[in-house]
Amino acid sequence: MSTGLVVLIAIIALLVGAAGGFFLARKYMQDYFKKNPPVNEDMLRMMMMSMGQKPSEKKIRQMMQQMKNQGDK
Repeated sequence: MSTGLVVLIAIIALLVGAAGGFFLARKYMQDYFKKNPPVNEDMLRMMMMSMGQKPSEKKIRQMMQQMKNQGDK
């Protein structure tokens, strides 16, 4: 085999591996954040209380729904 062909195959394999790894990692992280959201209701409640707001259950649920809708886009 010629050296040029070996180099070409190596470059193609590198590009395919990088693209495949990127998409696999992206899918894994999306699934992870769906199962384990970074902010939950208790954390949201504590953040609002630290900002001086008295959070109602309705407001907490609205904010969680907005965050969920934002993530689905």
